[in-house]
Amino acid sequence: MPDVSDPTNVLNCDQQRQTQLATLLKPYGIEIEHIADNEAIKGSFFGEREAGLIGNKLLLRHDTPVHSALHEAGHYICMDPDRRAKLDTDAEGDYDEENGVCYLQILLADHIPDVGRNRMMVDMDRWGYTFRLGSAKAWFENDAEDAKLWLIKHNIIDGSQQLTWICRNK
Repeated sequence: MPDVSDPTNVLNCDQQRQTQLATLLKPYGIEIEHIADNEAIKGSFFGEREAGLIGNKLLLRHDTPVHSALHEAGHYICMDPDRRAKLDTDAEGDYDEENGVCYLQILLADHIPDVGRNRMMVDMDRWGYTFRLGSAKAWFENDAEDAKLWLIKHNIIDGSQQLTWICRNK
């Protein structure tokens, strides 16, 4: 098992990954906005390196972790249209939506070259995401049925866990 003790050892949104993210997230109407490395990230709920989210803009620096970018994109995809229309920094999701977002970010990672779900789960553990079973992998594989069903209910994934490439619409 990879060492998960170093939260700084995660994949970041360098220029190539920002381009990959822009392509991946375009079907959802999400646009990447690059922030200079020395600037604060507007729209970041947690500040520092974390991704920002204002409207359909996902704000990223080169040191923003990929897991943070996918998590915030997941919030945009999973929130209802009314919240999406007034989105500025705080996604305001409930417990079920938060679990759906975590599950979705793992699925989205499979569509980014040299990332994939396994690395995403390691990075989530390194950063400090917490799950009842002790790791993102254990949660995803053994305890996330409710998150999967929530995503299916909102037509974000299908019954085969394939992305539908559309945002929640109600």
